[in-house]
Amino acid sequence: MERKKIRVRAIVRSEEDLYITTPFIKLDSAMKLSGLADTGGMAKMLIEDGLVKVNDEVCTQRGKKLYPGDKLFYGNSLFVVKKHDED
Repeated sequence: MERKKIRVRAIVRSEEDLYITTPFIKLDSAMKLSGLADTGGMAKMLIEDGLVKVNDEVCTQRGKKLYPGDKLFYGNSLFVVKKHDED
């Protein structure tokens, strides 16, 4: 009996919190704030190319509003939007 090699690729996601003080944050701004994109233009290209997911769905709207509890995915990174309570 012949054995076959099977390659398994594990996807490791780092999960981080993205704190906001406003009721929502737009997707392109969230990309910049999280460090996933250095500039607004870079964020726009990544979003329009369908490389960014919001709550497990591809999102191509750079002005999409993200609220606390929403999840932003890009590559192996996952950011969870959370409300930062000001004291």
